[in-house]
Amino acid sequence: MVSLQPTEPRRLYIGLMSGTSLDGVDGVLFDVGSLAVIGHVHSPFPAALRDELLALNTPGADELHRSALAANAVARAYADVVSQLLEATCVRREQVAALGAHGQTVRHQPGGFDGYTTQLLNGALLAEQAGIDVVCDLRSRDIAAGGQGAPLVPAFHRAVFGMPDWDAAALNLGGISNLSLLFADGRTGGFDCGPANCLMDGWIARHRGLAFDADGAWAATGHVLPDLLAALLAEPYFQLPAPKSTGRDLFHLAWLDAKLTPGLAPENVQATLLELSARCVADDLKAQMPAARTLIACGGGALNGRLMRRLAELLPSVTVQTSAQRGLPVDQVEAAAFAWLAHRFVERLPGNLPAVTGAAGPRLLGALHPA
Repeated sequence: MVSLQPTEPRRLYIGLMSGTSLDGVDGVLFDVGSLAVIGHVHSPFPAALRDELLALNTPGADELHRSALAANAVARAYADVVSQLLEATCVRREQVAALGAHGQTVRHQPGGFDGYTTQLLNGALLAEQAGIDVVCDLRSRDIAAGGQGAPLVPAFHRAVFGMPDWDAAALNLGGISNLSLLFADGRTGGFDCGPANCLMDGWIARHRGLAFDADGAWAATGHVLPDLLAALLAEPYFQLPAPKSTGRDLFHLAWLDAKLTPGLAPENVQATLLELSARCVADDLKAQMPAARTLIACGGGALNGRLMRRLAELLPSVTVQTSAQRGLPVDQVEAAAFAWLAHRFVERLPGNLPAVTGAAGPRLLGALHPA
């Protein structure tokens, strides 16, 4: 429970995150002074909305109208999480300085004069329903400055996970995996590695009607297919230098289907996809931070015991742990990061790291929709 006096500065922020895994909305109430999560709510997307958001990742009929309706639905889902969060923590709306809302990514095409990114969210509707200032569209300004618009969390990872005595990395295992490189000398790096859960989730949904492979149990019944793994790892994205970012624009089931040969057992494909998720992270960490001593994992993939064990096997000199072992549960980290980014916006402080995204310089990130 939180009880603030009216004269206290408002240091409470709400962070709202729905990622490429499409499993729903995570909302946290975050104290930026202590860097502590005070409350957390998760709300799954209704099946129809999840299916529509997934469909909108690829071109289709009447996209503008469908995207607008989906953005409204995402805003309502976010507003419902805000209400649940405030009720659970006994905090009043006026005690919250602002909320940082990610929105649902359906296109991510950074780079060059025509780079852009699209996160579906009606920020005005969210502000109207939540009754709190909304900071959203947090990636576009970095892209406008020539950056990738992602990842945006390394600066937050530095604040909560940085270690002054040795090189450490933070790993988000959502639909896509991304690494934050937290060097002992104060330098921070980061980039998207490749698919974490998106291909595994899609494959098990197709063959077994399940949303995800709990603890990697289905993958454990198969074995890795070396030829398929080699074909997957031949994707040019994996050889690109940082800064780089990716998403469902590249890694989707059609991308996988193009690399399959007839007669492959589905469980063996799943085992190979898990190996791909582990390998692209391990290979990147070895190449970019060879002296890493600790890897701190968060996101839904951190709950996949088989994936975590495989990472530990591939990185024998690294202590692989979850963010929960550092005091922040794996399903709260990204939402907390967007609360922190909203605070940066309110304080008129830059939210990006040019060394990570490749932007021309530090930029104030986000667009404001006042309550």
